[in-house]
Amino acid sequence: MSISDPTMHPTVLVVQNDATDPPLLAGEWLGEAGLRLSVLNAWSGEPVPHMVPPGVCGILVLGGAPNAHDDARAPWLADVRALIADAVSGDVPVLGLCLGGQLLAAALGGRVELSPVTEVGLVFVELTEAGLTDPLTSQLQAPGDRIPATQWHQDHITELPDGAVVLLTNPACRVQAFKVGGSAYGLQMHPEVDADAFDEWSTEQDDALERSGRTGEQAAAEVRGAQGALVSAWRPMILGWGALVWAYATDRR
Repeated sequence: MSISDPTMHPTVLVVQNDATDPPLLAGEWLGEAGLRLSVLNAWSGEPVPHMVPPGVCGILVLGGAPNAHDDARAPWLADVRALIADAVSGDVPVLGLCLGGQLLAAALGGRVELSPVTEVGLVFVELTEAGLTDPLTSQLQAPGDRIPATQWHQDHITELPDGAVVLLTNPACRVQAFKVGGSAYGLQMHPEVDADAFDEWSTEQDDALERSGRTGEQAAAEVRGAQGALVSAWRPMILGWGALVWAYATDRR
């Protein structure tokens, strides 16, 4: 892991929690925004700092199979939660995707538990009143009120940190996206995952897929069929978060 001069191309530290969930589309879009990604492979044993390293202007925390509190299975998660808490305390922009969003909630005193409803495949979510006016989620592009999202989760956030607001929701999962502070966002979905990556996921049997009552083929076909709409919906929001990273970097100069 190496960190660049933030006055050139601001660095986003990417915490990868699973070998099968790299930054993918989110990485491409943040690259378009002129940001540099420094990927930390926590899943393979690379040490996770407890504090935001000098020169880092944003933290992107990706998904993975463990529960947000499953330190026995994934011992690095305690360090990730500490890193997130330090970032939020210093107003460093944070974006958590799926497990990453759950870790954001857990790091700040929220609660994550097994959900009675498992979401796998193409899911639709809606903006809350807060989401309609939020500078990032208000950029989500979709016809009507239904925003398509790629999902693969069986845990959900049952209690948000103090001061957090729900931005996206649906009947199956109340907290589909939330914000805490000025620039920390947690998403339950996987906007970073493209159809090819989801195809690979769909060939593996896991608890979430089994509990969903669906086949991997069904879920993968849905995601592939909606790929264009998914990119159109989520690219503007990820670019918006990239703008927050730029603003943070500029303020530090």
